[in-house]
Amino acid sequence: MNKVLIIAEAGVNHNGDIDKALRLVELASQTGADYIKFQTFKTELNISKKAKKAKYQEKNTGLNETQFEMVKKLELTFNDFVLIEKKCKESNIGFMSTGFDIPSLDFLDTFSPEYYKIPSGELTNKPYLEHVGKLARKIILSTGMADLNEIKQAIFVLEKVGFNKNNIIVLHCNTEYPTPFKDVNLLAMLQIKKEIGVKIGYSDHTLGIEVPIAAVALGAEVIEKHFTLDRNLPGPDHLASLEPDELKDMINGIRNIELAISGNGIKEASESEKSNKLIARKSIHLLKNLKVGHVLSPNDLIMKRPGDGISPMEIDLVLGRKIAKSLIEDTKLKWKHLD
Repeated sequence: MNKVLIIAEAGVNHNGDIDKALRLVELASQTGADYIKFQTFKTELNISKKAKKAKYQEKNTGLNETQFEMVKKLELTFNDFVLIEKKCKESNIGFMSTGFDIPSLDFLDTFSPEYYKIPSGELTNKPYLEHVGKLARKIILSTGMADLNEIKQAIFVLEKVGFNKNNIIVLHCNTEYPTPFKDVNLLAMLQIKKEIGVKIGYSDHTLGIEVPIAAVALGAEVIEKHFTLDRNLPGPDHLASLEPDELKDMINGIRNIELAISGNGIKEASESEKSNKLIARKSIHLLKNLKVGHVLSPNDLIMKRPGDGISPMEIDLVLGRKIAKSLIEDTKLKWKHLD
């Protein structure tokens, strides 16, 4: 199994503050994440000034404002991202950012990114998909709110401009912050793999760390999870994000699951447990003192540890045999004891 790619999704949890963004880089690096991901956008190119906020955004921010007003406060400049990318190199963590508009995509291309992340909201944006398909080396595609046919259509658009489907990783996702556990539908991730024939992963917006770990056990190759400096900070995504210690716990859990499912798939004794066979299994022992020539019956025998004598599975070969010499109670029976 390949190592799962873990993306610490900083998103807009910097609240438009470059110092917070740089601190998020430092903390993500300390958790062991492979990448930290931000969001690069020009608000004016993405959101109408009349657009309303989503219900979760209203609830999480508690402010009476338009979506445009909310997002504008979360915008970082292109120059900020130059500093962030530099900080990622210094902190030994991969830099990734979702570009939400064409100028932002072209700007991010100057970093020669290994992956382009297509967010769920752009899944049905054909001009955007075509532009990414012409730029990208590899694509990670989120699918919140989408059905299987919409995912197929998006991939078709990418392929039509020459992008190779083998370089796409499709993330199952639910675009509700936080996502109710009953709405996760994690098995849909497997349907995507089966029906479309692509690599799969999971972008998580639930509370806690259990679901991403479960996704890895089911075969996710990429995990994306929001994290924040402090869940109590104002903003739309903090409440559905992990704090740094929790992110580290999630990553440790994923790495443990990687090891647990990395075996050969053959049921056999592992190297670590072979030495326990003799200790945990049982052998045939005598239940009482027996004299030479005694014919063994079930009432003479008891199964006890250790398991380095005659196996209880061979009891039929023992019953009816004579004792070759007198033996005392609790003797571990051996073949040489029998005539």
